[in-house]
Amino acid sequence: MFRTTWAIAKKEFRHLYRDKRFLAILIFFPVFLLAFFGYAVDFDVKNVKIAVLDLDKTASSRKLINELTATEYFADPIYINNASEIRKLLDMKTVNAVVTIPEDLDEMITRGEKVTIQYLVDGVDANTAIIVANYIEAGVAAFNGKFRNEVLSRNGLKIQPPIAISPKIMYNPELKSSLFFIPGLISMILIITSVISVSLSIVRENERNTIEQIRVSPVSFISLLLGKIFPYLVIAYLNAAMILVVGYFLFGVQVHGSYFDLFYSIFVFLLASTSLGYFVSVISPNTQVAFTLGAFVSLLPSLILSGFVFQIESMPWIIQIFTNITPTKFFNTIMRAIILRGTGIETFWTQIINLLIFTGVLVFLSILVSKIKERKA
Repeated sequence: MFRTTWAIAKKEFRHLYRDKRFLAILIFFPVFLLAFFGYAVDFDVKNVKIAVLDLDKTASSRKLINELTATEYFADPIYINNASEIRKLLDMKTVNAVVTIPEDLDEMITRGEKVTIQYLVDGVDANTAIIVANYIEAGVAAFNGKFRNEVLSRNGLKIQPPIAISPKIMYNPELKSSLFFIPGLISMILIITSVISVSLSIVRENERNTIEQIRVSPVSFISLLLGKIFPYLVIAYLNAAMILVVGYFLFGVQVHGSYFDLFYSIFVFLLASTSLGYFVSVISPNTQVAFTLGAFVSLLPSLILSGFVFQIESMPWIIQIFTNITPTKFFNTIMRAIILRGTGIETFWTQIINLLIFTGVLVFLSILVSKIKERKA
């Protein structure tokens, strides 16, 4: 079995070596995808464009504006003179938000009265709108705190809050969205390259009628399967190593856990991915169908149903069950546990079992479909 498996693997290595363009795509395209998606998929909202209608034009209003825009999250504010400009700025997407400061702000603050400040936010992009609103409210809260301390110090008073908060963000202290997305990008890139490459490799054998020669030779199904996927496992490991190196230098993503855990976890995931690719090849009549179906079953589920972008717990329960059709759901949990949290197998052993079950089910279905096709032939 080992000799026949190695013979199939050598044959596949030679095919890859001869098709240098396809080999170059397999090796370098994943790194390009990582760099592209790593910079493009970023939920950190910075340089928010904001307009200010300052009807008060006093020292208090200027302090409030400084508190709102003194961070990296806001670009330099655009000052407008009347309310008729607000709708036009929002309609043209010139700004993301408009803050209106009432003309009696300073007098009301001096009298100790409560002042209401209106801000309008472009809500077309709901996620950005929520973040911008939080930025504005945080700036107002900072202004309130400084003003209260100034008033108390002028009166010779000092009030200590009964409870002090000492927050500490674990695993991602700077709250960089790239650190959350990079592990998911790794799994998405690996499954796309594994599924498509394995499915195309086996379908080509059918199109060239060489699969019949393999079937009549003393090669078992397991030897054929292992021999076919072995070269792509090697390339996928090379891709994983390159992606981790590029992720470290471009985005500062470090592996906080065990590299041994990372090694065997990637191996189990690649088994699941290549088994999915083999199943696609079994049900595909030609390379065009194999490529389209392979891209469909690998890209869309790993992007939408794996927790890469959208939180699975927030989905309806029927969709949560449906998310089990992609192995990236389980692998994303493993990668974030190893890379970001630095935990061991005690936190993700159930995901390893799920990947093994997924692999077993796909291999069983592949054998079943292959047997049915042979009988019909």
